[in-house]
Amino acid sequence: MSAPTPAIARLRRDYQQAGLTENDVDPDPLKQFERWFNEALQAGILEPNAMILGTPDGQGQPGTRTVLLKGFDEHGFVFYTNYDSRKARQLTENPQASLLFPWIALERQVEILGRVGKVSPEESANYFHSRPVASQLGAWASQQSNVLSGRAELEKRLHELEIKYHDQPVPVPPFWGGYRVLPLTIEFWQGRPSRLHDRLRYSLESDGTWKMVRLSP
Repeated sequence: MSAPTPAIARLRRDYQQAGLTENDVDPDPLKQFERWFNEALQAGILEPNAMILGTPDGQGQPGTRTVLLKGFDEHGFVFYTNYDSRKARQLTENPQASLLFPWIALERQVEILGRVGKVSPEESANYFHSRPVASQLGAWASQQSNVLSGRAELEKRLHELEIKYHDQPVPVPPFWGGYRVLPLTIEFWQGRPSRLHDRLRYSLESDGTWKMVRLSP
């Protein structure tokens, strides 16, 4: 293997913005996530709900992509997608996932590991109809993860849908809906000087309570 490119190898910064102690955080990791999420919003982070979704298939082959968080509460973290997509096929084979929120400007990240299940059709429909019509039509037009002959094929499909639904509500595609990640662990990471970062991890216990530990950076 060749040596690292010198310019890349020299890229580094010392994280100085904040620390994270056990006394700083809420005993409930979902409330702590809400606190950090609101701080990311207030800081003007570009798309603070963007999260890296990791999904393994039945053979353990991983896949990652960025999706958008569309809701969270005590029951978990929700995103929406095409149920025929690669990520959906992986979740059918192995219903586990990781979520990573990289709030780099705040020198923070949150990692969530958990089980995954579909949200109810009613919940999916409510969100679908809250989207702009262009996004609703886009959900119909995209056969996500399938091979296209070219951009023109996709645009032709969208144009046909615009004509079909120009004067009527767009129905929810039967192949589209939401997933909820039910967290088993939630880790909060705060960058610190000398790479001695703060890492606090919450794990869900069998009695439904959360246990927090500090991890070595």
